[in-house]
Amino acid sequence: MLNSARLLVLLEIARRGTIVAAAQALHLSPSAISHQLARLEQELGVALVERAPQSLRLTPAGVRLAEHAQAIADLMAVAQDDLRAHAQGAAGVLRIGFFASAGLDLLPRALAAFASGNPQVELELIMGQPHELVPDLEAGRLDAAVVFEHPLDPWCRQAAVDVRMYFEEPQLVVVPLRHRLGRRSVVRLAELEGESWIGTHGGSTGEPVLERACAAEGFRPRVRCRSDHYQVTINLARAGMGVALIPALGLADSAGVHVCRLDHPQLHRRIGVATRATNRNPVLRAFLTELGAAAGEIRSLLDMQWA
Repeated sequence: MLNSARLLVLLEIARRGTIVAAAQALHLSPSAISHQLARLEQELGVALVERAPQSLRLTPAGVRLAEHAQAIADLMAVAQDDLRAHAQGAAGVLRIGFFASAGLDLLPRALAAFASGNPQVELELIMGQPHELVPDLEAGRLDAAVVFEHPLDPWCRQAAVDVRMYFEEPQLVVVPLRHRLGRRSVVRLAELEGESWIGTHGGSTGEPVLERACAAEGFRPRVRCRSDHYQVTINLARAGMGVALIPALGLADSAGVHVCRLDHPQLHRRIGVATRATNRNPVLRAFLTELGAAAGEIRSLLDMQWA
């Protein structure tokens, strides 16, 4: 295998024209340069220079090898610059997992600011439920996961994962405009007994939060349809197909429906980010800074709208 240091010696000889000049450029002695050149010729089995009493010049083989040496030197410079930028957090790859409704406003706010300040960082975005994302985070396939947790459906946190919660997001009741509760701003869950519901499929436990909350109120909801796509749920409520429990982050388009606050101590989601304490990705901290700022903005908006 060719020695890169010896290739750089040949490249400097090609650039400078003499062994003495190459030695000065590389801060080596002329004898060290001559030794490295001789070793290179021995390894390749071909003469690389033609020596004369007062000068030397490259043979055709030496010219070809010097061209390859220049390409290698360029590649090494690129690699060095890339790693330096990566170490400084200016470049690299960041893999982020997120749940769907975080992708409507929270994550885009954070990513817009992050990408503006870190244009060389490559982003990989993976959407999924928290119980699907956390194993990938633990295994090192993600750098961070934007997650939620229900008080009625907590997920088991592993020691390897750190979770920082930013804010609580209210669960809201969406009803058709002509519904009997269409003029109410706040409702209790018990008032919705007997309604047709548009529910969700549930999280890691398989039992949706709606069913758990209704069971605590002494009734079982009549679920007409299930969807984890909140815009589908809102459209069905708009069409009069039932009422729905929607987290505030999932309320992208509420035209044609009425939205009520829900008076219930446990029907909300805690929104945050999960990371690994051992993750040394230098660009992660910058992303977490922007995510925290975006979360603060979202929290203020939710407080103004639904406090």
